[in-house]
Amino acid sequence: MEMSQYLEVFIEESKEHLQTVNDSLLKLEKNPEDLTIVSEIFRAAHTLKGMSATMNYQDLANLTHKMENVLDLIRNNKIQVDSDLLDIIFDAVDDLEAMVGDIASGGQGERDVQHVVGKLERIEEGEAPAKVQSEQIVSESKEVWTSEISYELTIDEFQRTVLMESAEQGFINYEITVSLTKDCMLKGARVYMVFEVLEQIGEVAQSAPTVDQLEEENFDLQFKVLLLSTHEEEDIQARILKVSEIDSVDIKKVTAEDYVSDQEGVANSASHDHFVDDSNEQSRKKEQAAIAVKEKGAVSKESNNQEASPQKAAQSKTIRVNIDRLDVLMNLFEELVIDRGRLEQISTDLNHSELQETVERMSRISGDLQSIILNMRMVPVEQVFNRFPRMVRQLARDLNKKVNLVVEGAETELDRTVIDEIGDPLVHLIRNSLDHGIETPENRLAKGKPEEGNLKLQAYHSGNHVFIEISDDGGGIDRDKVLNKAINNGLVTNEQASGLSDQQVFDYIMSSGFSTADQISDVSGRGVGLDVVKNTIESLGGSITIDSVPDKGSTFSIQLPLTLSIISVMLVEVQQEKYAVPLSSIIETAIVKKEDIMHAHNKQVIDFRGSVVPLVSLEDVFEVPQEVDKGDYYSIVIIRKGDKMAGLVVDSFIGQQEVVLKSLGNYLQNVFAISGATILGDGQVALIIDSNALIK
Repeated sequence: MEMSQYLEVFIEESKEHLQTVNDSLLKLEKNPEDLTIVSEIFRAAHTLKGMSATMNYQDLANLTHKMENVLDLIRNNKIQVDSDLLDIIFDAVDDLEAMVGDIASGGQGERDVQHVVGKLERIEEGEAPAKVQSEQIVSESKEVWTSEISYELTIDEFQRTVLMESAEQGFINYEITVSLTKDCMLKGARVYMVFEVLEQIGEVAQSAPTVDQLEEENFDLQFKVLLLSTHEEEDIQARILKVSEIDSVDIKKVTAEDYVSDQEGVANSASHDHFVDDSNEQSRKKEQAAIAVKEKGAVSKESNNQEASPQKAAQSKTIRVNIDRLDVLMNLFEELVIDRGRLEQISTDLNHSELQETVERMSRISGDLQSIILNMRMVPVEQVFNRFPRMVRQLARDLNKKVNLVVEGAETELDRTVIDEIGDPLVHLIRNSLDHGIETPENRLAKGKPEEGNLKLQAYHSGNHVFIEISDDGGGIDRDKVLNKAINNGLVTNEQASGLSDQQVFDYIMSSGFSTADQISDVSGRGVGLDVVKNTIESLGGSITIDSVPDKGSTFSIQLPLTLSIISVMLVEVQQEKYAVPLSSIIETAIVKKEDIMHAHNKQVIDFRGSVVPLVSLEDVFEVPQEVDKGDYYSIVIIRKGDKMAGLVVDSFIGQQEVVLKSLGNYLQNVFAISGATILGDGQVALIIDSNALIK
């Protein structure tokens, strides 16, 4: 077995132990006298220390040992558990997580942890945690935190020529280093806003890391940009610093000669790779150490679960599979689904009984195979929810609020691709509830409420969707305040405002740049975030709704599809073109007489079960040349987005089918009302409609 596979075992086991420590510390804060919790933390830390030492990650092992010493004092009743002590241990856990993250990224887990080690040693020596913590806060306030990882810009010959010519034309070449704050949650959104500012005052020639890596948040907390502009340094710096969660901005003037070319960079990289390559003897020792880690992990599991024989039996049937292999398997199966549809079409056309029987059997088997593969890709939302108890604890302390977090349905499963994207939106919604929703203890007591607010995070399945709800018992959303702000921002007129439902009014808080906060804080209030949340969720084929009652609280409900790759659709025809409408957004189909169509506000509408539903002609939306008159009847697909509905006017219904959702590629991004395409059984390409975009 290769070394990398042993390393993966170490990284995964380390993350599991650190998660156990995090969860148990939060339990300990609520039950400081329960020493069984301390023993559980101690066991996890001890195992992590042994694994780290065996793998020769000495910094990781040393810090864990220091933390273990303090836990031992707690376990032996030599020091008492309080918030100050737990804050210091949490700081140590943060550093341990950063070290494991560095190892996962190819590093050696090295990190400057002197300040945390100093705190732990002073507690070992008998100093009060409150004193240790307060003194450290004073010293830390004088320090300027910088990113752990620094990225360097490289340019190719074309970019070198551009820099030289821009200087001749009066432009100034700036290298801008932007550092985000240590607690920045939506890194991708901040990068997007910085680029938006820079593109207004100049031309971005290069970035490090690349734009793709920045969008995927595949970077630490610092990035560099090469900007060509005629603006002064002070003006550029001031504009960037207006973006929230920016720690610092360093700007310097540069020339083409200041940079290494891509070719030189590749050579340096190759040289570096050769330098870090282990000798055979080192590789052999590391491999032996990795095997020892794996065996040690297995032994520790057995010793901790001696009474749980069923669990041990289950573990023996479980293997770790690299997610990339599942992605390859999924891509191959998507091709199989396309061919299955083609075979079904051929067997129908030929009307051959034996062929039809064989195809039906293949369809059943491939359907079972599809279920198995999709289930393999499903992971519990617990992977995302795990980070929130710790975050809520810290934010509540920063805001001087008392909050009880309740998590339900963490075992609910979602496709991995959805899990990867949903983390940041949930972070922002929780921060929003804590800052704007839940009141301070004094205000809650004045309203007759308990001083401790409740924040509930819940996930559950319903049909082919997963719902995630974030609800609080805070002050709720002030409808009038939101409506006045919307009118002032030009989002709605006074005449339109009178007829809006609560749901429609609350939707405005997810508009770009919208904020009702009286003052800007480190947590929220800049009008950035909820619009990013909405866009992210809708890009996943989901939707978000808001419900709120004054002084009772608010609920943000997110609806997400179980998977994004293979979806059920209703195929429809418009003239000679075929389109696919996702079944998840369809209420029903209908045939409507021409005389039953009414007009309101210069739009065609129908009466659908007592509701006025506007009609949207796909022929007009997609500018399909009209060849055949529709006659006296309209074929209509009724779709829903939240509490809003619309009727899509088509020529005919083809039927229901499972299709593979394929991207249109980089050249056809942001096509209105189209989310992708699929290949049908007869080889034709059908565009998949984004129903949400057609409902206003």
